[in-house]
Amino acid sequence: MTDNADYPTITVTFLGTGTSSGVPMVCCDCAVCTSIDSKDKRLRSSILVQSAHTTFVIDTTPDFRYQMLRINNKKLDAVLFTHPHKDHVAGLDDIRAYNYFQAKPMEVFANTLTQEALFREFQYAFAEKKYPGIPQIELRTIDEIPFVIGDIAVIPIKVWHLKMPVLGFRMGNFTYITDANKIDEAEKEKIRGSKILVLNALRHDKHISHFTLPEAVTLAQELQIPTVYFTHISHQLGLHQNVNEQLQPNMQLAYDGLKLHI
Repeated sequence: MTDNADYPTITVTFLGTGTSSGVPMVCCDCAVCTSIDSKDKRLRSSILVQSAHTTFVIDTTPDFRYQMLRINNKKLDAVLFTHPHKDHVAGLDDIRAYNYFQAKPMEVFANTLTQEALFREFQYAFAEKKYPGIPQIELRTIDEIPFVIGDIAVIPIKVWHLKMPVLGFRMGNFTYITDANKIDEAEKEKIRGSKILVLNALRHDKHISHFTLPEAVTLAQELQIPTVYFTHISHQLGLHQNVNEQLQPNMQLAYDGLKLHI
């Protein structure tokens, strides 16, 4: 699907691997939420993608500010959005620090559905009369046509979050998909040939709009991806170590802070 001969080497950092409530979940005393294993501490799902010249995040979660502080990230060229749900867009206001220190607006790549939510949630950033200090944003409209951020080519993959279209993204040999429970056959073809796939796997029991772990495993096997990581994980899935021990060697749960060099 992609010619990777001249594709830049990229590093992917998992900023968060939890579902919308995060792990631990507020008020919960289950074994996962009270675990002392750092891999059971999950902020909301997002990744940082870096080449030698380009750095961008996929989604700005409610934890975005802390995620950037936690890894001491000083450079950000763009934000790329998967879809408009609050746990994926709520942290956009905190790009202001990058506006200030980089002295330029932030490029924000989003489809029209997500842009409508951004206009509602952050209307002050798009107002005709702008208050000093608000986020400076340059919107870039994307759909299902491949595009480029800096030196990183991106192939959008349309997946379904119940009835909502969500964008996954392929970058060279790496594909990232979150918040999905169905992928059409034509879109699966865009994923095939990836060396690494990241796929959402919420819990064991059936969910209305997310892949379960068994469903995600079955899809990864169908696509024959050599290495698979699961993300967007709830406390209901179980302890990180216990779940990993039950998975095939080429499939593992992602965790906050995990870095992949591709």
